[in-house]
Amino acid sequence: MAVEFVGIDPNTDRDHCPTVWVDLEAEEILLQGWTARPGTRSACEATSPANGPVPDGEAIVRLPARMAPMIREACDAVERARLR
Repeated sequence: MAVEFVGIDPNTDRDHCPTVWVDLEAEEILLQGWTARPGTRSACEATSPANGPVPDGEAIVRLPARMAPMIREACDAVERARLR
């Protein structure tokens, strides 16, 4: 597994740390964030084209918008790895 750190929430208190990594071998973006509140989860499920609720083993994760540059960087890293 080739997991590489991309970035951490710049406003972190080091106890609650939304974080972004990439796994270049698996071509995956890995996110650590806050668990969605029940109302948020319900709203996501209600607007999803998927069938039914979020299944076990999956989660809706919240990340602050200020982390968008890190998420873009992670997407770019996976795309570059795919083109190699």
